Amino acid sequence: MGTTAAPPKKTNRIGLEVAQYKGGRTTLCAGCGHNSISERIIECFFEMGVEPWTVAKFSGIGCSSKSPAYFLNLAHGFNGVHGRAPSVATGAILANRNLLGITVSGDGDTASIGIGQFIHMLRRNVRQIYIIENNGVYGLTKGQFSATADLGAKLKSGVANDLTPIDCCVEAIQLGATLVARSFSGDKRQLLAILKTAIAHNGLSIIDVISPCVTFNDHEGSTKSYSYMKEHDEPLHELDFVPFFQDISVEIPEGEVREVTLHDGSKLRLKKLGRDYDPTDKLNALRTLYEAEKQGHVVTGILHLDTSRPHFVDLLNLVEEPLATLPEERVRPPREALEAVMEELR
Repeated sequence: MGTTAAPPKKTNRIGLEVAQYKGGRTTLCAGCGHNSISERIIECFFEMGVEPWTVAKFSGIGCSSKSPAYFLNLAHGFNGVHGRAPSVATGAILANRNLLGITVSGDGDTASIGIGQFIHMLRRNVRQIYIIENNGVYGLTKGQFSATADLGAKLKSGVANDLTPIDCCVEAIQLGATLVARSFSGDKRQLLAILKTAIAHNGLSIIDVISPCVTFNDHEGSTKSYSYMKEHDEPLHELDFVPFFQDISVEIPEGEVREVTLHDGSKLRLKKLGRDYDPTDKLNALRTLYEAEKQGHVVTGILHLDTSRPHFVDLLNLVEEPLATLPEERVRPPREALEAVMEELR
């Protein structure tokens, strides 16, 4: 009897299979929201046809910072010390402007020990995707409240949080990130569209993803649990992302959609859901977040988008070639230049 040939494996627009976008086997708890985020990253980069070897992955310390091991095995990677991923990523991207940076951090790694680096990264608008896997607890040290835990949230022991939380999206909008979004690890469609938008964006993308910790923070009383998010999630809009390499024409009634053209020609379509939300209005974005906090809602979607501000590499007027590829004679000042500097200091 003859054997039936296996069907050809699905490839993307650059001829790669999805397996070439995967990473190692996860060691996180079964059901952890972080694993869902890794799956969306794999799916997103495959569908966008990004060459994985042109990506650089960065992280600090924590459950979240293990995630880069679970996607894009063919990418470059650097696991830094606790809270220091922003400076490592900034240095690498300045050295090689052709790399697409993706940093995965956590609420402790970003909003506690790394808050200083996080804030200055926002000011610089370094082109990279910065994902905060936010579960409101320190999962590696037995589930204490983190700096993003909501006021009044309760631990399994019944202890209530009495400190005001740090809202990473508010900080990001105020201090200069040019794409700010919030999503829920359980909302696959929305998170996928946000990630695709971040790839096309020519600036710093901050994506705060509520990612429930099934071991320490998925119980009644938690405001970062699966059940709480499903009950309190308030999407601002329905996201529809059309990449530059797809020529798609659809009929959309006037007044029901806002379309934004991104740097590479991709289209972001924001379909109205109950409100006419303009992500380019910075003040309105902050107002929306404050109002949602008062009402106990968690607004998700593209909160803020600015396509006009230059990113850090452009601000520094760097040459087009990656600095890491330049020969010594182009990066080392000649003796005359050094002598001129010394003369000025006399």
